[in-house]
Amino acid sequence: MEDHLKIKWAKCLEIIRDIIGEERTRTWFYPVRPVSFVDKVLTLAVPSQFYRDKFEEEFVGVLSKTLLRVFGDIQRLCYEVDVIQNDSESTMTFRSVPQSQAVKSRYVRSMQSNSPLGSMDNEKTPDFDPQLNETLTFENYMVGESNRLPFTIAEYIANNPGKNDFNPFFLYGEVGVGKTHLIQAIGIRVKERNPQAKVLFVPLRQFQNLMASATIHKTIPSFVNWFQQMDVLLIDDLQELSHKDGTANVLFPIFNHLHQNGKTLVFTCDRPPMELDGIQDRLIDRFKWGITERLTKPDFALKKKILQFKASRNGLYLPEEVIELIAEQSTGSVRELEGIVMGILTRSITLNQPITLELAQAVMQHSIKKIEQKTINFEMIVEATAEFYKLNPDVIFSKSRVRDIADARQVIMYLSHKLTSLSSSAIGHKLNRRHATVLHGISAIADRLPYAKDISVAVEKIEEELRR
Repeated sequence: MEDHLKIKWAKCLEIIRDIIGEERTRTWFYPVRPVSFVDKVLTLAVPSQFYRDKFEEEFVGVLSKTLLRVFGDIQRLCYEVDVIQNDSESTMTFRSVPQSQAVKSRYVRSMQSNSPLGSMDNEKTPDFDPQLNETLTFENYMVGESNRLPFTIAEYIANNPGKNDFNPFFLYGEVGVGKTHLIQAIGIRVKERNPQAKVLFVPLRQFQNLMASATIHKTIPSFVNWFQQMDVLLIDDLQELSHKDGTANVLFPIFNHLHQNGKTLVFTCDRPPMELDGIQDRLIDRFKWGITERLTKPDFALKKKILQFKASRNGLYLPEEVIELIAEQSTGSVRELEGIVMGILTRSITLNQPITLELAQAVMQHSIKKIEQKTINFEMIVEATAEFYKLNPDVIFSKSRVRDIADARQVIMYLSHKLTSLSSSAIGHKLNRRHATVLHGISAIADRLPYAKDISVAVEKIEEELRR
């Protein structure tokens, strides 16, 4: 039985490696071993609770697909963690956290059944999993000067559900800065104070999948009605709504109903509403009704605080000089800091070495080098393009249609679209041009590149200069 379990887990590792790559599989999955698979309950031994949290937060999709493919029907996923490193007598077993998607939740199963929304009674709380990760609380969220304002707003909303002061709350920022943690903390706090509150956290992509299922079963009205029963609706990764008109048309009445009835709406996105592309203006306008706040990367002091917390949570002691080294050299993403801490822990255990500056430096070279790159912004593109065409940058923003100026303007549109995260609407706003004009400019340069040598040389030389 034990050999059979090891074979199945080895097969899981092969699949996982194909999905996330050798390096991440080696770091996160090689240290894990299967303990048992009894009565459709799979138990995995993990080095620390940090691994368990990482699986539930980041790798839940990978686990879900892989376990279903290799083990078939699993009703529960458990983790065993040694409270004291390498002390089997201190082992604790954790059931998979309530929101775990590694084992399908009742909510998802009901949406995929013949009656996608199940039996519903408007007077009762729908039987569903709120998909809240119990570890993503306000208490576990590190606060510093760089994130104090969005944290304060989030906590106010959680403590005062139903008030429209900040409704909706639109939180945006780069990947890995803690947006999901912060909005999940809102849901957890609301549920702690009122267990009967109907709270739901749902990534936009999952919302789309559930809507597709409802479309197939011709139950869109019931789908909309079901979401309109929520007291707090937390939607993650709103940028996925881009060019999804069908999804937007379904979200629109849900938003209107909840907002009009004083229910709480919270969204996360990788950009502010005005920079969203391919989303109906009527929805973008509603996203701006409440408050929009940016969550920035942690500053130096906050990075140190996060490192200390992540290390202590895993029973790991990081010397002060190591913490300062990581804080200075990391790019600032919370996920990156977590990865570095875990890399140091794994390397230290595997090589049986003390944690030193040299060991930390080796881990960071391995972890950070792939994401170190020059950041290119709109202003840099304008400057480089103006320099190439020997123009005063001001004329590019004028209404002049002189050939060189028009070409330079379209090259800026094309390179801004290619090299930055700006939407075509945002590019148009910066150039004082209409959205349609920007789309035409981008398309015109793309069409001319294969045969117009002057344009291909210009784009190549300007991009080369920008990347230096």
